Amino acid sequence: MAANEQSSIDQLALDEFGSTLRGELVRPGDDSYDERRRVWNASIDRYPALIARCAGVADVIEAVRFARTHQLLVAVRGGGHSYPGYGVCDDGMVIDLSLMRGIRVDPEARTVRAQAGVLLGELDRETQAFGCAVPAGFISHTGMAGLTLGGGIGFTMRKLGLTIDNLLSVDLITAEGEFVKASAQENADLFWGLRGGGGNFGIATEFEFRLNPLGPVIYAGPIFWPLDEAPRVLRFYRDWIADCPDELTTLVTERRAPATLAGLPPDLVGQHVIAITSIYAGSIDEGEKVVRPLKGFDSPALDRCAPMPYLTLQQLFNASFPPGWWYYFRSCDVAELNDDIIDVMVQYGEQIESPITALGVWQGGGAVSRVGEGETAFNGRSAGHTFNIGGNTTSVEGFEEERAWVHRFWTALQPYHTSVYVNFLMDEGHERIQQAYGTEKYQRLRALKQKYDPSNFFRRNQNILPA
Repeated sequence: MAANEQSSIDQLALDEFGSTLRGELVRPGDDSYDERRRVWNASIDRYPALIARCAGVADVIEAVRFARTHQLLVAVRGGGHSYPGYGVCDDGMVIDLSLMRGIRVDPEARTVRAQAGVLLGELDRETQAFGCAVPAGFISHTGMAGLTLGGGIGFTMRKLGLTIDNLLSVDLITAEGEFVKASAQENADLFWGLRGGGGNFGIATEFEFRLNPLGPVIYAGPIFWPLDEAPRVLRFYRDWIADCPDELTTLVTERRAPATLAGLPPDLVGQHVIAITSIYAGSIDEGEKVVRPLKGFDSPALDRCAPMPYLTLQQLFNASFPPGWWYYFRSCDVAELNDDIIDVMVQYGEQIESPITALGVWQGGGAVSRVGEGETAFNGRSAGHTFNIGGNTTSVEGFEEERAWVHRFWTALQPYHTSVYVNFLMDEGHERIQQAYGTEKYQRLRALKQKYDPSNFFRRNQNILPA
């Protein structure tokens, strides 16, 4: 079908478009086509008619105008990490920003500007050279643009806020191929929507963030117990975090213990475990004092919580989520870890079959909850915890069974759902997108969509319909 789509466009027009790009136009049959169409989640297998690898803003403008002229479906790709694979499409055009990797730190102003193809690990490396960080994500090969536009939860969010809480401005190309800037002072309505509303309003080409002093060493790491200890561990954990300082952000994980985990007792390899990862965005001494009660609870099987470089922390989970595996997720926010939810966590944790399937439960609150709910499009600032249930395999074998487990687990939690983090949604339909924003915000986002993209040109995303 992609070839048919191409054939409907005049070959001269295609050649002329390709010649205008400072980057590269990739077509089916080109040597690099299969590599360029792949995304992080290997369960996504799509065949675009064209891939415009943009080297700068002028390329993005040309690509948008060409796609409009020829009525092509457009997918926008930053890091290619979208759970449902929205960074690629069948038949249409992929506007690929991965060549746009410029980063510029201003240490005096404590700001950083980053282009839309930047990955989180690249942003971390440049900002850490100046002893600073932007709170952003937990897998360093994630694209910075998509993470930011959806909100940006991460390891230090209870102290430093979401990624969007540190966002100062965005450069954007609209559906008409026009350049606009959005900040608190300029196009403030658009700036509101870009902080959580995803890629619905245009193609963000550059971001400016406020920097926070952090690192180069931070007190962090996971502590492991056998899963049969989980009921006691989780109840202790719930009480321990009830009055914890903002500097502490935690993540609960359930999975099978990987053989690659250094220091793990041999009898636990491949067995079900529960881990609590603590991240303390403050002094090392204070971090050790705060985490000490958890470290001393019920003789952990393995304690890896210690001073570590911030750059190491940011890559801590990379090996568990590499490109090329098959991934499926369902997510929800809950108000608290009550006894019933803990029982569900234990029940479904014991059912994990795949060695790479994992549950992650993020602790909320802190700085995230102290930004006014109406100040950004992001919804769910009052969430107590965010569940991310991942059924994962290294290939198609066993994938459907893992998906079924994810659905059973997510359904068992349904009585306790409050909202959902939009970046953790799969392709789940408009009702779930509305749940991600709430009725009032969704209607405001629809009006914004009508203003900036009335024809819904940008629809390969968690799509907000024009009013």
